[in-house]
Amino acid sequence: MSLTILAVDDSRTMRDMIRMALMPAGFTVHLADDGIHGIEVLEGIDPDAIITDINMPRMDGFGFIDAVRDQADHRATPILVLTTESSPELKMRAREAGATGWIVKPFDPAKLVKALQMVAG
Repeated sequence: MSLTILAVDDSRTMRDMIRMALMPAGFTVHLADDGIHGIEVLEGIDPDAIITDINMPRMDGFGFIDAVRDQADHRATPILVLTTESSPELKMRAREAGATGWIVKPFDPAKLVKALQMVAG
């Protein structure tokens, strides 16, 4: 199953790790380094799912999720939050903003692949 993924994270290392986890599984991976860049990249693609960090400069994950959900084309696109944060309050905020799921860093590459296949399948 070939899926197109947009991954938004301000850490180059994390973007590389996401790409290395997903590309061998046959995913097409587009990367952005913060929420504003993510919205710009989103304009040119139609991803099957989106991965976003929460803590980023310029526009954080919550702002990014809101901006994605404001676009009719992406109202139903699954969004997985991939973050070091694990507090129930933040999870609830993300869910209310429209996030589909939550994965805590450091992540297991196989689990990330499986989660994306589940939400985008």
